[in-house]
Amino acid sequence: MENRAVQEILEKQLLTVAKAVEDKLDEEIASLDRVDDDDLEALRERRLQQMKKMAEKRSRWISLGHGEYSEIPSEKDFFSSVKASDRVVCHFYRENWPCKVVDKHLSILAKQHMETRFVRINAEKSPFLAEKLKIVVLPTIALIKNAKVDDYVVGFDELGGKDDFSTEELEERLAKAQVIFYEGESSMKSSAQNRSVRQSSKADSSDSE
Repeated sequence: MENRAVQEILEKQLLTVAKAVEDKLDEEIASLDRVDDDDLEALRERRLQQMKKMAEKRSRWISLGHGEYSEIPSEKDFFSSVKASDRVVCHFYRENWPCKVVDKHLSILAKQHMETRFVRINAEKSPFLAEKLKIVVLPTIALIKNAKVDDYVVGFDELGGKDDFSTEELEERLAKAQVIFYEGESSMKSSAQNRSVRQSSKADSSDSE
């Protein structure tokens, strides 16, 4: 008796869901019926224009060095680089382990976020720039928008205070400053990329030995 009652309830729920799906399909079909050939052509043309603009933008980004993590050789080149791109992530570094940790993360993010230029510059060889931007602690990541430094990530304090933070944690910090596009989920695609930099570096070391 109890099983029959449960079955009846399930059947009613299934009928309700089926009716809702059917109504939704009818609504979509009716909507399509109201779209004439001219409307479809206009939608198609608009979409093509959007795709064309995106392709042109992507081509321009690539020509400016987006999509890779590159070295800025001099202070003069720094200014020309930040003026050319709307969004720049610049790592002020020196040759030490913490800076190598940041390098690993940024080299991954540069490939994932084509919309932003990712660069590094040796702070010890750029004294004027370091003083002008008040770079004291290394590593420091300058987050630059429209040719102006908008924010900084100084050391690892905002990333858990240790060097084993994940790429996703840094990605979220950059997104918070709106220097990269981010939709709430990490842009990392594989579990290999989800490893911490320390784990990755250890694997690299063992491979070379």
